[in-house]
Amino acid sequence: MDYQKYLVLGGRGFLGSHITEALLARGYDVRILDRPAPVGAKFPGAPTSGRLEVVEGDFTNPTDIRSAVEGCDVCIHAVTTTLPKTSNDNIEFDILTNLVGTVKLLENASKSGMKRMVFLSSGGTIYGAPRTYDIAETHPTEPISSYGITKLAIEKYLQLFESLSGLQFISLRISNPYGPRQRIDGAQGAVAVFLGAALQGKPISIWGTGSIVRDYVHVCDVVHAVQAALVYEGEHRIFNIGSGRGHSLLDVVSAVEGATGIQLQKEFLPSRVFDVQRNVLDITRAGRELGWTPKVSFEDGIRDMALWLADELRFRR
Repeated sequence: MDYQKYLVLGGRGFLGSHITEALLARGYDVRILDRPAPVGAKFPGAPTSGRLEVVEGDFTNPTDIRSAVEGCDVCIHAVTTTLPKTSNDNIEFDILTNLVGTVKLLENASKSGMKRMVFLSSGGTIYGAPRTYDIAETHPTEPISSYGITKLAIEKYLQLFESLSGLQFISLRISNPYGPRQRIDGAQGAVAVFLGAALQGKPISIWGTGSIVRDYVHVCDVVHAVQAALVYEGEHRIFNIGSGRGHSLLDVVSAVEGATGIQLQKEFLPSRVFDVQRNVLDITRAGRELGWTPKVSFEDGIRDMALWLADELRFRR
């Protein structure tokens, strides 16, 4: 399907900026909505052939959302206001900002005549404790954090609005994305945090024994999945997007040390109640329906991010 204008919510963020850059590179017109940037900040990425419109505003502000969706054919929803770690601390805030904010978005998108929405959901939290070795889209959804519950509720409202107004949707349940432009000072993203610590000579904290296994997917593969979702015309609406491979936290430590040549200082802390022992996604459906498979290996992705981060830290100095 040929869309004329794309809206990327959170277009300055880690995933959003890469998605925006890829759309522009294909010559598309793109509008992003994001919070005001620091004075002098520029949109990250290389020169592109499309036209970029930057709208500064708040996802939770109905007026800002109403203006943002106007004239756009498709929306990539890459905004979240909480993290799995913090969402249970203020459940009401999580609901009001993420769930209610998205419902208002869907109301305005339906009224504006928008055709499609691609939602970046969470393959890492939406399923809860796994009952199978690898997790398919048909696995029961029993999230153990408000973050995961909210993501699941948004998917249900996406289904409702498709039924009510014809606004097509695709939900991509992304595992643990990593890559250039990811924050190294956040509370989420072991690859980024560990790389940042290695290159800055700081210790890292590991919750539990380091045996927790996660599925890490490179940002370039996420972008390709979004591009595939934008043109998909099949019957499925929900897709797991991951590497299909599991790596423990100690595996991440080893890969970071190998890529940087620096030995990390490790502090082991008690396990957290919201951390399941293993979460690896079955990505068979995405391969069959979207024609998508991950291309960037874990080892190559770590090396790529280490090189980017080393340059970024030198630039900051």
